[in-house]
Amino acid sequence: MNLIRHFQQKLWLALFLALLALVLHLSAAAQDAVYRVDPAQSSVKFTLGDVLHTVRGTFKLKQGGLQIEPDGKVSGQIVVDAASGDSGSGMRDRKMNKEVLESARYPEIAFRPDRIDGAVASSGKSSVSIHGMFNIHGADREITVPAQVETSGEQWTATVHFTVPYQKWGMKNPSTLFLRVNDTVEIDLVASGTVVRHSANSAQ
Repeated sequence: MNLIRHFQQKLWLALFLALLALVLHLSAAAQDAVYRVDPAQSSVKFTLGDVLHTVRGTFKLKQGGLQIEPDGKVSGQIVVDAASGDSGSGMRDRKMNKEVLESARYPEIAFRPDRIDGAVASSGKSSVSIHGMFNIHGADREITVPAQVETSGEQWTATVHFTVPYQKWGMKNPSTLFLRVNDTVEIDLVASGTVVRHSANSAQ
């Protein structure tokens, strides 16, 4: 009888420990994560091809922050200064601002994610897809972009590449009789900053 009682106690202890581990795992998973974007650590690069050479430049990121919930819902936005485009040519940049982006009228370019497909690991690298609205030239465009996310402690970095069909989206193609450029532009976004995690109970 003592042997049976001892076995039962061991069994109940093992079940209790397994249940406790499951509860702790679920509690850790049920967290909102706020990803703050540091413009000084982030970059927005663009690439535009033409018949003679490829134009490369940058934009300045103004601000950003995203909140990711356990079910994959996302809120927040990443905002870029539309007038900050720098391709290394003042004349070309003025033409881009005045005739293509019309940055005096539409001063900001923004991405507002609403859903993330895939899990962002609390540490290490993750591959996810981010769905949301991309606002440029005063209009919202629905996009889904692949993202590589790397988290280390309280630091995070996301790398995103996507194509903007600017002419299709109603912006002027700056081509001339002697210079033809592509009607799409490639965007490479690197967003970096800090992450703060909140458990479901702490939000109550």
